[in-house]
Amino acid sequence: MSLLSERQKEELQKSILEYLHANNFNDAFNALKQETGIDYTPDPKAKYAGLLEKKWTSVIRLQKKIMDLENRNAALQEELSLSPAKRAALQTDWVPRAPAAYVLKGHRAQVLKVAFHPTFNLLASASEDATVKIWDWETGEFERTLKGHTRGVNDVAFDSKGNLLVTCSSDLFIKVWDVQNEWRNTKTFPGHEHTISSVRFMPGDQQIVSASRDQTIRIFDVASTHLVRTITGHTDWVRCVEPSEDGRVIISCSNDQTARVIDPLSGETKMELRGHEHTIEVVVFAPVAAYAAIRELAGIPSTERSNRPAAYAATGSRDRTIKLWDTQTGQLLRTLQGHDNWVRALVFHPSGKFLLSACDDKTIRVWELSTGRCVKTVEAHGHFVNCMAWGPQAPADPKANGAAGNGKAEPEKFVNVVATGSVDQTIKVWLP
Repeated sequence: MSLLSERQKEELQKSILEYLHANNFNDAFNALKQETGIDYTPDPKAKYAGLLEKKWTSVIRLQKKIMDLENRNAALQEELSLSPAKRAALQTDWVPRAPAAYVLKGHRAQVLKVAFHPTFNLLASASEDATVKIWDWETGEFERTLKGHTRGVNDVAFDSKGNLLVTCSSDLFIKVWDVQNEWRNTKTFPGHEHTISSVRFMPGDQQIVSASRDQTIRIFDVASTHLVRTITGHTDWVRCVEPSEDGRVIISCSNDQTARVIDPLSGETKMELRGHEHTIEVVVFAPVAAYAAIRELAGIPSTERSNRPAAYAATGSRDRTIKLWDTQTGQLLRTLQGHDNWVRALVFHPSGKFLLSACDDKTIRVWELSTGRCVKTVEAHGHFVNCMAWGPQAPADPKANGAAGNGKAEPEKFVNVVATGSVDQTIKVWLP
C-alpha cells in the first residue's frame, strides 16, 4: 500500500521521468513511461524540471538541521536539570559584579550587619533602626521584622544549624530568637556595660561570644544565659570577635589598633597583632582553602602543609588597609592597599583564591590572594558599605584536618551569593 496519494504519485513519476530525460537515460525513461502509462512530454519549463534534485537536497538540509536542534535541545535539558544552586556552584571562581540582583529596601536607618541562614534561602539584616529584618534572598522578597531591641542592632548571626538567631545591640542586650518557633525572642542576656558591637555562636552552639565598647569580650551559656567568662586585654572598644572553626581560639579587634588571638577557656591572649595605624574595624580567620594562596603570597615554603584552623587571619582598618597575618607568630605577611576610606568588612572567597573587602569608599574590592593584587572593584552602594556576607557554606568537618579535608566535593559546599548592607539603608544581593 502506497503512502502517497494519486496526485503525489503522479507528481513523483513525472519528476522521475523529467530527471531521466534530462540525464539522457532514454531507455529507462521509455520503460518507466510505458510501465506507468503516463502520457508525459518532457519540458524544461514545466514545474517538474529539476524538482527531484530540489526535494533531495532540501531533505538532507532538513535532516542536518533536525540533528543540530536535537543536540542543542539535549544540552539545554542537561542545563535545566541542574538546579540553580548546582549551576552556580559550577562557577567556583564567581565574584560579585554590578548590577546587584536585588536591592532590598525597608530599613529606616543604616544597615549594620547581614547574615545568611545556613540552609534556607533566608537573609537577616540588622539595622540602626533597632530592628532585624528577614528576607528571601532568592526572590528578593521581604519576610518579616523582628522587634525587641530598643536601640541599633549592631550584629546578627545564625547558629550552625540555623535553628537560632543571635543579635546584639547598643541597648546593652543580647537576644536569641527561635527561628522554628515564629522567630520568637526566647532569651535575653543582660550583656555588657556599654554598646555591644559583635556576637557569634561558638562552634557547638552551646555558647555565644560577644565584644563590647566596655573593652571586654564575654562568653555566655546559651541554655542558662549565664555569663561564663569575661575576657579583658584590649584597652579600648572591642569592635569584632570571631571564633575559629574548631573553637579553640577566638580573634578580636579593637579601637586600640590591635587584633588579639585569645584562648576562650583561659581568657589569655596568645598573640597580639600590631601594625595598623587606626581602629581595626573587622577581623576574620582565613579558611583552610585559602592557606595555599596565602603561603604563596607570603613566600612561606610549601613544606609548611599544616591545615590547622586559625593559622592565618585578615584585618581591615580605618587606616584604609587590609593586613594578612600569621596568627602563630604574629608576623605581618602582607598589606593590601587600594581602598580610599575605612575598610568595614572582609570575606574570604570559599574557593580560597580571593579576599573580598567592603569599604566606606562605597566599593567592594576583590583581591587575588596569591599575588595580593586587586583584580576587581565593584561600585556597590550610594553610600558607605558597612557589611558583607557570603552565602551558606557547609561547615568544614573538624575531623578532616589533613588533606582529606580538601576533597573533590569542594564546589558543592558553597552557594554563590553575596549580600552587602549600607548607610544608604539598603541591602544588595549579588547573584551569578
